[in-house]
Amino acid sequence: MKIGIVCYPTFGGSGVLATELGKALAQKGHLVHFITYQQPVRLGSFTPNILYHEVQVPTYPLFDYPPYETALASTMVDVIKNNDLDLLHVHYAIPHASAAYMAKQILKKEGKNIPVITTLHGTDITLVGRDKTYAPVVTFSINESDAITAVSENLKAETLSHFHIEKEIEVIVNFVDVSRFNRKPIDAFRRVIAPNGERILLHASNFRKIKRVQDVVQIFAAVNKQIPSKLLFVGDGPERSTAEDLSRELGVCDEIRFVGKQEQMEDILAIADLFLLTSEYESFGLAALEAMAAGVPVVSTNAGGLAEINVPGETGYMSNVGDVESMTRQALQILKEDATLKSFKERAAAHSKKYDIHYIVPQYEKLYERFL
Repeated sequence: MKIGIVCYPTFGGSGVLATELGKALAQKGHLVHFITYQQPVRLGSFTPNILYHEVQVPTYPLFDYPPYETALASTMVDVIKNNDLDLLHVHYAIPHASAAYMAKQILKKEGKNIPVITTLHGTDITLVGRDKTYAPVVTFSINESDAITAVSENLKAETLSHFHIEKEIEVIVNFVDVSRFNRKPIDAFRRVIAPNGERILLHASNFRKIKRVQDVVQIFAAVNKQIPSKLLFVGDGPERSTAEDLSRELGVCDEIRFVGKQEQMEDILAIADLFLLTSEYESFGLAALEAMAAGVPVVSTNAGGLAEINVPGETGYMSNVGDVESMTRQALQILKEDATLKSFKERAAAHSKKYDIHYIVPQYEKLYERFL
């Protein structure tokens, strides 16, 4: 198959999932064309069967805001026509689904029908999509898609409760390449972070308000009082300065490292003992699943789709949003004894295999084949 994939090229879950899907499809012999405004961060080195098409957005004095959606639709048309694509798979509804609809109509006038599959990922539905500025277009473009998928049962329910969707939403859950994250820790790397054998806690996100990174700092500060420990913050975003200020106020700034955006998460996760995810909402929790695949238990909120992957007492624990005291107790319960930690690590790794890429990608292939 010749497949076009449209996504955000960033570290967010939708971009990561779309990129990993494209790479997996290419490894199975499909020809994959990525269409976005810059090379996806997870694309990395050269991969056979993958081509990248950059969306160019000219700027003119007339435009206060460059019309990215129009440029994206035009690029879609160009790539589909010149490469004879079989279908278009767009990730994240805004603005990709509406741009795909425009491209589909242009191509229809020229006698070519291009199936469009839209995958919903989270805040495109639960936050941005609900804004009355965007809601009518989001609803229309989703309904005009040939197929709609969501990454969790929770996200499907959220979509159906807030939008008038006329078509079936199929749930194809997020996946992880278990073999990629099954790494032995680099001892020298761990010694740099925890020279005296301290426990290593980890949080990775885009540092938006919804991630509640201040809760991560508070949990760590409480854990650190009872267990020698270090905290790694991976990622960047608007709330980073808030987390840094709070770490100074609580006197734990010397025990925390902000390492910024990182592409090789498998190497970082390999040295971690516990993953903290304190979000107000997660449509699925791909970062948590990647942690489990690396054998790292997860203490998270019970928000959104997290309850579908984090099994209390098996892969970690869950608490209500903002319940820092409960999450601290849970973290201590996992970290205090070596045997307990080892058991949680083994169960987390075993559970992640249910979401291995080799089980999930064929579900997308089967979906594609319905429209060829």
